[in-house]
Amino acid sequence: MIVVTGATGFLGGAVLRALSRRGERVLGLVRASSDARDLERAGIATAVGDVVDGVGLGQAFAGARTVIHAAGMLGRSGADDAEYRRVHVDGTRNVVQAARAAGVERVVHVSSPGLLGPIPKGAPHADEDAPAAPTNPYERSKAAAEDALRDDAAKRGPLAVIVRPEFVYGPGDRHVLRLFRAIQRRRFFYFGRGDALCHPTYVDDAVAGLLAAAERGKPGRVYHVAGPHPVPIRELAETFARALGVAAPFVHLPEAPVRLALRFLEPLAGRAGLSLPLTSSGVDFFTFDRHFSTERARDELGFCPSIGLAEGAERAVRWYEDEGLL
Repeated sequence: MIVVTGATGFLGGAVLRALSRRGERVLGLVRASSDARDLERAGIATAVGDVVDGVGLGQAFAGARTVIHAAGMLGRSGADDAEYRRVHVDGTRNVVQAARAAGVERVVHVSSPGLLGPIPKGAPHADEDAPAAPTNPYERSKAAAEDALRDDAAKRGPLAVIVRPEFVYGPGDRHVLRLFRAIQRRRFFYFGRGDALCHPTYVDDAVAGLLAAAERGKPGRVYHVAGPHPVPIRELAETFARALGVAAPFVHLPEAPVRLALRFLEPLAGRAGLSLPLTSSGVDFFTFDRHFSTERARDELGFCPSIGLAEGAERAVRWYEDEGLL
């Protein structure tokens, strides 16, 4: 049996459905407050548990050979380091502890290459051995979670395979949906020249990488899983615009004044419990270079991403339209 945490999330749900289609016996771990009806309609069994406090993990993991730990919290306005650490660091420790107690053979931990920070201009694609240089609470917590896994491996032997999917999008997503909507509604603006590199990964390719790691990954190793090639933000926006059938964005805003305004607005929004439409980490995404080597995943896992940006964007838009989200 394979257990997937974060079962009602975008990536966790996609992994569960792929495993179910293969005929694997699977179980999705869901919080008591989560809506698991889509999984139930797909015939996927679920168990209630919470990685943060560890409740229900032992029972859910009993009899499992593999746990894919996909539970997490994406970047959110107003969330602080402590909140991210509870989910990503404490949650990861609880998962590994429960997995060891249950005799699980392998944990696949979903991390993020974003913890490497921005890639210097002109530098080659960052590989898994590059030093961590996180720039925000989300990335710091992801780096700390990996450190926790290394500490556990040093004491008890390696159990976890770390996989870092980058900028995953496609059917089922609600996070990148905001970018599609902004472009469709003519509310997307470039910061600076729009030439920063990002590395989009279609969800099917991300799932293939995670499942390859579950089958062939070496505990203690880290693998980057990313799309066929990085693209400038301008190309990303123009490709999304074509898939949406709208004109490409063309307005450029100066980066420095936007960052200055957010320096004052974000703390105010956090204290007021408000969510801003744009955050400093969002500006980082559109201005920092992020591009990653997938050679290790190719050589050791057989990972080969097959969905290019244009095809992936068209598939995503069709799904959003079918769901009434665009």
